[in-house]
Amino acid sequence: MKSLIIIGSGILGASAAYHAAKAGAAVVLIDRGDKGQATGAAAGIVCPWISQRRNKAWYNLAKSGAKYYPELICELEALGEEDTGYKKVGIVSIHEDSKLDKMEQKAYERRVDAPEMGDIKRLSSEETREVFPYATEEYGALWVSGAARVDGRAIRDALISGAVKLGAERVTGDAELLVEEGQVIGAKVAGKQIIADRVISTGGAWAAELFKPLGLDLDIVPQKAQILHLRAESQATGDWPVAMVPYGQYIVPFADGKIVAGATHENGVGFDDKLTAAGIHHILDKTLEAAPGLGKAEMAGAATGFRPATTSALPFIGQVPGYPTFFAANGLGASGLTAGPYLGAQLAKLALGEPVDIDLSLYQVEDAFRS
Repeated sequence: MKSLIIIGSGILGASAAYHAAKAGAAVVLIDRGDKGQATGAAAGIVCPWISQRRNKAWYNLAKSGAKYYPELICELEALGEEDTGYKKVGIVSIHEDSKLDKMEQKAYERRVDAPEMGDIKRLSSEETREVFPYATEEYGALWVSGAARVDGRAIRDALISGAVKLGAERVTGDAELLVEEGQVIGAKVAGKQIIADRVISTGGAWAAELFKPLGLDLDIVPQKAQILHLRAESQATGDWPVAMVPYGQYIVPFADGKIVAGATHENGVGFDDKLTAAGIHHILDKTLEAAPGLGKAEMAGAATGFRPATTSALPFIGQVPGYPTFFAANGLGASGLTAGPYLGAQLAKLALGEPVDIDLSLYQVEDAFRS
């Protein structure tokens, strides 16, 4: 039986722990519980197919992540994890006509090799409001039936709980690498040394700290996201579709009138977790333009999270150069909830010496370190 230490239990680390434990490995999952972890703060849309982002490496990973979700959810439910936070509800992408024209064309092109995206339909403004009552009268929408919503905290917790049921151990504390004769042999946490065959870093926006004692400068910085929690007048929101609106904003309805709106993309502010007037204004301004009916919603709260961002805007995965027992994956940014569970599964395979299902050359870990 191979043994693994995984440092960082966001969506990526939680998934790697679950899949490694499922494969029969002895897993120790370590996390120090930093405030502002992106996974715990986030609610997301699983719908990469209508993105206008052109990078093929990103799209292939996100598409694979979306396709993998139903299989993963079935596995977790079979383990008794009923609250996964995932539900396929479809999406309305609310935009002006020229934007919808391009989006619709792209959707039909991509459905050829992604049939899981389901039905595609152009909706008038009236038809949009029938399924998403808060939408504006000014714009129509593109409907894609295969899209889903996901609660970051719920899916992370389900993955960790599933891993524990399969034998994984959780440890809370600040991990340091154990290095012997120039190689990583384990980790030290809370005064205890843990030895393992493989060590994996999935530390999100904080991951760079772990590599500094090795003289490695990891290209990961925090990108701040402010997110609003609203309470709708209607409580029958559990089956409403998620909504994409102009300027990169999203609206995610959950059951019992809970609606999440966001999010900002703030660079260069470090780990400043303050909710700001400018951030809240940005979200409300852009959200209410496309969904003015939400103007009557109650402000129920807000949250701040820190996405792990790279200079290339692409994630990385692989063996850390010069350290054959040390692996890392990170940098999913705003795509964490879509691609994280799938990439975590690939990371577990890689660390266990099993064949992976992605082209690792597209996400080279060597490129993640500054010279």
